[in-house]
Amino acid sequence: MKGDYQDLVDEISALLGAPATLENRDFRLIAFGAHDSDDDLAMDPVRTRSILTRQSTAAVRSWFEGFGIARATGPVRIPAAPDAGVFRGRICLPVRYRGIVQGYVWLLDQEPGPGPDALAAAMEVAERIGILLAEEAKAGADLSREFRAVLTAGRGWQHDMAVAALRLALGPGADGLHAVVCVTPWAGEAPASVPGTAAVCTVPWPGAGEEDGRSGEAGGRSGSGPGPGAGAGSASASGSGSGGRPGRRGGQALAALVRLRSAEVLVPAEGVATRLLAGGGATAGIGEPRRGLGALADAWSQASAAAQAAAAQPRFGPVARWSTIGPYRMLAALAAAGPAGDPATRVLLEPAHRELARTAELFLDCAGQAGRAAAALGIHRQTLYYRLARVEQLTGLDLDEGEDRLLLHMALKAARLYG
Repeated sequence: MKGDYQDLVDEISALLGAPATLENRDFRLIAFGAHDSDDDLAMDPVRTRSILTRQSTAAVRSWFEGFGIARATGPVRIPAAPDAGVFRGRICLPVRYRGIVQGYVWLLDQEPGPGPDALAAAMEVAERIGILLAEEAKAGADLSREFRAVLTAGRGWQHDMAVAALRLALGPGADGLHAVVCVTPWAGEAPASVPGTAAVCTVPWPGAGEEDGRSGEAGGRSGSGPGPGAGAGSASASGSGSGGRPGRRGGQALAALVRLRSAEVLVPAEGVATRLLAGGGATAGIGEPRRGLGALADAWSQASAAAQAAAAQPRFGPVARWSTIGPYRMLAALAAAGPAGDPATRVLLEPAHRELARTAELFLDCAGQAGRAAAALGIHRQTLYYRLARVEQLTGLDLDEGEDRLLLHMALKAARLYG
């Protein structure tokens, strides 16, 4: 498909005697024609950035869209704007299919510019590009639908059917090596396409399955590992928890399927995650690479847990691998088995006791060393002892007992992970 686009772009370049650039409707570069000019203005900053980064900035996009290119049915001439880095005027050929814009072909305007006949011939080529882009978008939508079905189907025959449908949609690449990326929270629709991905979709992030009755969603699959929001039914959902971090129950996450060449090299998956996080305010997780499609649901569970760990502990993020999140791997697995939050520790997770929860967590992080904990908290040691006594009174736990310490530490970490 890439070769088809390049051939068509080269055809337009030949018709109009100028290097052409093809971008999709999100202004992501698809193909571009070479130029042999010695004129530095032939490569102004906008065209250079588009080629090097494969996308245009939001400011450039807004400038060009202000000339009505999304509604145009014929060539649009756009003047230069040096303040915006557009040193040369442009000719935009809208690429449409059945009235819907699919992308844009860009050419640097020049004197004398191409005549009406040449532009008409170029628009005919643009129509052929529109057909290809529409077909590719439909194929991508089918892939995304099948990918989502695999991640949200329950175990058993529903899951098997979803995997079979995704395998058919992926074709020969289905049995290759893949990684699953989770980005949460995610607002709005999934992108039409993400460079480097085989499929991308949104997945519900509902919280504990027993609360909303949707055990078949990605967050409530029986025995599938920690889906998004697994264990969120604890008192930590109030957002107090050990860190006071706002809860992430409800809403949705974005899932991406990334092809890999090696299980040891996750750079393609990390690159996808970084691009998806460009807007800020989210974290991403990457599951262990899997060959074939049968274990994608488990890979999604790992990716979603890693994304949650990145939100809970900034040292992991903003992009965390499942293999690097340490104890949060076990916490995520335990949370998937049922609601997190032991009755003894639940009271400590209420908003009124936020400072006590923070004190207890840091004390346990310091292996019970009072001097280290007091220094880290910036309080007197006697104040620390007073707070720990209050923790024991509220929970009924004895912090001199190893098992009680372990229970409290796990509860506080789980609250941070799923709070």
